[in-house]
Amino acid sequence: MTTFRNAALSLLSAAALLAAAPTLAHGYREHGKPVAVAASTLTVTPPRDWNQLSAKPGKKAEAWTLNGEQLNQVTFYGGIAPGEALIRERDKKGKPLPKLSGQTLLAEVPELVEATYRTDRAIASFTVLDAKPERFLGTDGIRFAYEYVDDDNLPRRGEAHAALVKGLLYMATLDAPRLHYFDRAAPDFHALVDSATLR
Repeated sequence: MTTFRNAALSLLSAAALLAAAPTLAHGYREHGKPVAVAASTLTVTPPRDWNQLSAKPGKKAEAWTLNGEQLNQVTFYGGIAPGEALIRERDKKGKPLPKLSGQTLLAEVPELVEATYRTDRAIASFTVLDAKPERFLGTDGIRFAYEYVDDDNLPRRGEAHAALVKGLLYMATLDAPRLHYFDRAAPDFHALVDSATLR
């Protein structure tokens, strides 16, 4: 009961801070308008308005949110090549990020995401809940779910859809607090994933 109470208090605190803080979004992604994301040919057509966050996770990554990055965040990865990390390395010598390799299989993408989160965010608790083959971008892909506890001590849940196209990794992820916010954002995330194409 104490753990649940602490998680609820953390969620309320995050929501309060979000309401008081200035938005980090720099613009809207308008509903019904196809847009290329993550400096790539990965294109989605949002069925509702989204905010694009001004801070890009990496050269080939872009983050969107509906209610603020602490409450829901969708990240697109556009054409990650062998030898590249998913996101920008903040400390290449002290905390080098794992890299995609030319031999990486779809079944190993969840491990790449886990290792990236653990290294970049210093996460100790990360669990891949399930992984299964699923079409993405018109080709064979993988869908997997995961959960972790971030440095704010709030249990979070995530879902990813990924595909390897001509040796490049394309992926979309949703991360949100496990209580309430993940289930609330999931249908909007799935709509983005369903609209995704390579142009």
